[in-house]
Amino acid sequence: MWLKPEEVLLKNALKLWVTEKCNDYFILQRRRGSGEGGGGLTGLLVGTLDTVLDSMAKVAPFRILHQTPDSQIYWSIACGATKEEIEKHWEWLEKTVMRTLSVFDSNEDITSFVQGKIRGLIAEEGKSSLVNEEDPEKFREARLRFEKWFGLPEKEKLVTYYSCSYWRGRVPCQGWLYLSTNFLSFYSFLLGSEVKFVVSWDEIWKLEKTSTVILTESIHVSARGEDHYFSMFLHLNETFLLMEQLADYAIKRFFDKETFEGDPALSDPLQITKRGVETRARSEQFRAFFRLPREENLLEVHESFLWVPFSHFNTLGKICVSENYLCFASQDGSQCYVIIPIREVIGVEKPDNANKAVTMCVRGKRAVRFSEVRDFERFASRIRSRCGVLASPQHGAAGEVSTDVCRSLMEHFEENPEEEALMVGQKGSSKTVSTEALMTVFHPQDAENLDPKMLKEKMKEQSWNIHFAEYGRGMSMFRTKKTRDLIVRGVPEGLRGELWLLFSGAVNDMATHLGYYSELVEQSMGTCTLATDEIERDLHRSLPEHPAFQSDTGISALRRVLTAYAYRNPKIGYCQAMNILTSVLLLYAKEEEAFWLLVAVCERMLPDYFNRRIIGALVDQAVFEELIREKLSQLTEHMTDMTFFSSVSLSWFLTLFISVLPIESAVNVVDCFFYDGIKAILQLGLAVLDYNMDRLLTCRDDAEAVTVLNKFFDNVTNKDSPLPPTVQQAPVGSNGKESHTKVDITDLIKEAYEKYGDIRSEEVESMRRRNRLYVIQTLEDTTKQNVLRVVSQEVKISPADLDDLYEIFKKQHFLSCYWTMNSPVLLHHDPSLPYLEQYQLALPQFRALFSLLCPWAHCAHRDALALWMFRLLDENQDGLLNFKELCCGLDVTYSGTFTDKLKLLFKLHLPPGKPPQNNSACSQIKCKSDDTVFSVYSVLNTIITWQSGIFNEACYEFPLNPQ
Repeated sequence: MWLKPEEVLLKNALKLWVTEKCNDYFILQRRRGSGEGGGGLTGLLVGTLDTVLDSMAKVAPFRILHQTPDSQIYWSIACGATKEEIEKHWEWLEKTVMRTLSVFDSNEDITSFVQGKIRGLIAEEGKSSLVNEEDPEKFREARLRFEKWFGLPEKEKLVTYYSCSYWRGRVPCQGWLYLSTNFLSFYSFLLGSEVKFVVSWDEIWKLEKTSTVILTESIHVSARGEDHYFSMFLHLNETFLLMEQLADYAIKRFFDKETFEGDPALSDPLQITKRGVETRARSEQFRAFFRLPREENLLEVHESFLWVPFSHFNTLGKICVSENYLCFASQDGSQCYVIIPIREVIGVEKPDNANKAVTMCVRGKRAVRFSEVRDFERFASRIRSRCGVLASPQHGAAGEVSTDVCRSLMEHFEENPEEEALMVGQKGSSKTVSTEALMTVFHPQDAENLDPKMLKEKMKEQSWNIHFAEYGRGMSMFRTKKTRDLIVRGVPEGLRGELWLLFSGAVNDMATHLGYYSELVEQSMGTCTLATDEIERDLHRSLPEHPAFQSDTGISALRRVLTAYAYRNPKIGYCQAMNILTSVLLLYAKEEEAFWLLVAVCERMLPDYFNRRIIGALVDQAVFEELIREKLSQLTEHMTDMTFFSSVSLSWFLTLFISVLPIESAVNVVDCFFYDGIKAILQLGLAVLDYNMDRLLTCRDDAEAVTVLNKFFDNVTNKDSPLPPTVQQAPVGSNGKESHTKVDITDLIKEAYEKYGDIRSEEVESMRRRNRLYVIQTLEDTTKQNVLRVVSQEVKISPADLDDLYEIFKKQHFLSCYWTMNSPVLLHHDPSLPYLEQYQLALPQFRALFSLLCPWAHCAHRDALALWMFRLLDENQDGLLNFKELCCGLDVTYSGTFTDKLKLLFKLHLPPGKPPQNNSACSQIKCKSDDTVFSVYSVLNTIITWQSGIFNEACYEFPLNPQ
């Protein structure tokens, strides 16, 4: 078979190959030991390599290398399992390639031609062969090796495996990396030396791609205080993406259950496949880029050209199709992308066979034309069928129409806007709900006002109107670099609500959930929960200086939106900072629109921000610190403690700078956020630190640095804001004694985009995934320390033993969750619970620990005794034991007095659920079955002789899969 050309530095590396034929440009070699006895050192070497190496080029008995005269560099281009197979390749090279090579003047040209020819052959073979993603027989063999080498339960699902090198110091070990649902495993056997280890995904602190002097590119895994480096992958990016997805899956399933419940794609750990994980990753990236609802999945991708009418040229890109949306993103640097809801497609023209083109008629007198679509007829048919399902009932199914009919449909919707409203969800709302943005009520714009600021505002509106005329308006608008430039300059007050809805994707949720908000308001009205109590407490703290929230109109609207959201999403409920954000949304959007904007922010754009542990905000702070190290190294050298940036920037991320900037300036930041996402907040944060670099470098402590930043924010202004002084927010820290240079928010945002606009959204998402592991594990470590601090005050177990016991307890908790979705332990796990309640054990897991830690491991009545002990320690009778309850029971057997141990045995022999009423009950103890009778005195004697050293041994004997 032909191989992708790979460089070989030594012609006979390790003397494992023998040259059979050669000419000026090619060498045919046979693997030493092939066809011979194969004994001795050569046989050992060859056998070892055949066991651990991956590609057939390294283990097949024959290969062909390409060389040029006077060069020490060789390229492997073919391999064969038999001599007949390799000689066919050799004959083809001599007949077809050798004659051509004589026309080249340089060796570089010859090598380039040969490599191109071989790649072409491989591409042709790929087109003509239809091969499954995995060879079933090969995968079955890998599965058997996986089970044999690592001893994991049969339920553990092997997802895929790769050949790679594992680095032990400076020495690489060639072997196999196995990726399964719950574990990362590696095995190597080289020259009689075996390397084998297993790391569970929930133990990983760091997972990243690295590059060093020795390793050009490798994958770094950090777990349990150890660092592991893997390199020499055939497809490193694919491997890393899969590892990221599996680690993320474990984190969501075990630590962040509320997010995992909304992810049905990976709901069953026994059904996870490589293809499923990769599909999920692509869908996540697709939804994040185009701001689509979480229910959308990427179904098809087509390469094509899109006709851009305002520029009069075709731009190359990809069409991405989901259940309800058709999206296009350019790939030629024009930064053009379009989102077309299928509900807005009112017709599909007959395909153009000459240009392989498909033209769709879109609501708003628009037509979108895609050309050079490979399977254009099938593509047009699928879009047409989906339009038929989702088309307006007034017109029935959208079918194949001519250009004239398409044009008439567009004109019909222009003349009947009420039908258009039905399609996009703009129908009237409930009377309970406010239908006006608060800014229009408390600050209506005067059309006759010729104030310079108002004139500038009208100029902004005119610029946007021109943009709408050229690029379209609504969901199917063309979004380009010019759109971003207009956003950076600031959105006009009158268009802010509309554009926020559009760029956040909230308009899609609103259009597909007609009447949903009104129903929520009615259902949540009058409810009394912890969330509603917190909402009532914070209502009057939300922009108290703004007239809209000094009246019942604004306060009532804010109460309805926050209460409705808490009712919709009880996992989040209400979190501080949500009131500040929602109050700003209500200023520029109608009440229902503000609700859907809040949904977009909390559930898509800022995931995991507004919950008890604010994991999302902590992750983005870690990303921010990473960017500071990269972009502002001078600042990090001066301020070695990076926790300062985390503490000072938390409010920036939680409130999108609303809590630190005057309101008239903060809304410009929100404009950028809804267009560019968290990337805009990160850029602005870097620009703020960069602007204050000199002052921060002179600060002697954190308090002084905080003062510098607060004074800076107080002096950020918006010179173009048309808001009257009664609405504008006064600087918090201004006292009139000291003047500071005023900074215009538009200039600050422009500087942020100019200096840090090269940060790509894809890079930010990758950094988020990487830092999420570290943040979660840091929180878990904090939880552990808090639990140990509380429990250590109530037991006499040494701190070291308590630490080991906690790790065993937690591992046993996870072992009960790995292979089932219905584990009671997993179902009851809730990160919002107190520290002691987060990890618990059911009876089967306790039995495993009991047999491991107690001296009765070989007792015939071990299971009965474990049952009695479990019921005794389960104080709240919920069928689960927490760490404190377990430790209290073990503490008596380890450190209790003779009397304490005797009392324990007495309580164990009581009938379940009937605690002793007085000491005389001891004489009434009777066992109901001969099978569970044993001598109290013999067990008591065993307990008295129980030494603490047994516990230390148990820490090391803990099995991976106790039965």
